Amino acid sequence: MKINVRVTPNARVPTVAKASEGSYNVKVNAPAREGKANERLIEMLAEHFNAPKSRVRILKGHNSRNKVIEILV
Repeated sequence: MKINVRVTPNARVPTVAKASEGSYNVKVNAPAREGKANERLIEMLAEHFNAPKSRVRILKGHNSRNKVIEILV
């Protein structure tokens, strides 16, 4: 499954919220430096979709707030 994600780094409370069909807003409690926000994003999405972290990957937008994520369930 592919989803579009809008990421907000440095959030006080980490959340995963569905914005629309196939689109999510994710607030991560990690800085947008050295890939830490991306790592935390993968952890949070894996937990949300009940999938192993190895099955979640960023297809597009590694350096952007808007990302395309693939989750192999």
